[in-house]
Amino acid sequence: MRSGQRTPPVWLMGFSNATLGFSTGIVSFVLPQLMAAEHIPEGKIAAITAVGFSPNFWFFLFSPMLDVRFSRRWYATAFAALSGIANAIAVLSLHHLAVLELAMVIASATAMLSSSAVGGWFSNITADENRNPLSKWMNIALISGIGVISLLGGTLARNLPIVLVAMILGAIVFVPAAIFLVIPSPAPDGRFAGESFRQFNREVLSLLKRREVVVVLLLFLSPCSTFVLPNLLGGLGGDFHASQQIISLAGGVGAFFPGLLGCFVFPAIARKLPLRFFYLANGITGSLFTLSLLLLPRTPWSFGIAVFGEFLFQAISFAIQIGIVFEAIGPENPLAATTFSFLTAATNVPATTVMLADGHAYSAGGITVQFTTDALIGIATCLIAGFLLARFDSGRSRRAPETALLTTALPDEN
Repeated sequence: MRSGQRTPPVWLMGFSNATLGFSTGIVSFVLPQLMAAEHIPEGKIAAITAVGFSPNFWFFLFSPMLDVRFSRRWYATAFAALSGIANAIAVLSLHHLAVLELAMVIASATAMLSSSAVGGWFSNITADENRNPLSKWMNIALISGIGVISLLGGTLARNLPIVLVAMILGAIVFVPAAIFLVIPSPAPDGRFAGESFRQFNREVLSLLKRREVVVVLLLFLSPCSTFVLPNLLGGLGGDFHASQQIISLAGGVGAFFPGLLGCFVFPAIARKLPLRFFYLANGITGSLFTLSLLLLPRTPWSFGIAVFGEFLFQAISFAIQIGIVFEAIGPENPLAATTFSFLTAATNVPATTVMLADGHAYSAGGITVQFTTDALIGIATCLIAGFLLARFDSGRSRRAPETALLTTALPDEN
């Protein structure tokens, strides 16, 4: 622990990240499902969803504000409230696609800023030995939040007036912020945001001078282990002849249980395999699973298998990403929230581009072309990234003995 106050259990801290899970579930599963029920074409749904997720890679430009003026607790709470309001507006805007798209953008951006404030806040009050468990529980909250809201959203929409549905879903997005009240929060930095933005620019430039950081950034920016299909499956249930009830049930159960499984599997494997290569292995294995789905008949139970498997590999991927980010932040980082948001933003650049590619692939040839395109992109980029990482590590290991030999050969100037 890095403050004078006692922190609550790691699992409770992690579950405060459920705001991001609830918001992500609404944007990625509930809204596509509701749009499909309104007979909006799948290509259009994919494009709107991709735009809705676009803040995930540019929101970090606003993140310097999270480290100054007000406490990170304040920022996390305020942005959670804004995300709840934006999600409610999105649900009410199914017949006004421009408003829907804008509301999805705001919902995603504010949920990510809230999560980044949480990540920076928690990284500075959590002991080193609790960082991987915290990563696990934050991702459990994310994935289970997606699962709960995926099941609940469709069910509510079928049984309640849409205005009441919007109010309930918006409130659910904000509820996890109540946990913030029992978590110690260091005193805020009294500077104005302008100073933090300048410091942020210097920090980013400093990070980009570190070769290890550049390698991690390139890994995150490559479209391997992205697993965006869970963000589109809510609109694909009709291709598997699944009813709206089955789609909601598959989305809820298929996100919740594999999400928990993936998050619990992560620490066990992470102890035996470097996180970067674990990330690539997960990407290749998951892409092969996507290809295997083409061998199954287009039935509701096949849809359930697809949702279960895609969410499982996505959950593992998320956990690995957060683990790598916590490694990069290190202890006592004064710009922890900024660093957290900058690195997590990099992981979402390929997610958005692959989502757009998947949407175009579906328009060109349906699920067969879409799944094939998604899988081949993942396999190819993972193999290329693995080759480059192996070259980097071998080159570094060769230089280390040479540097040590040179150091011992130099005379002592003292």
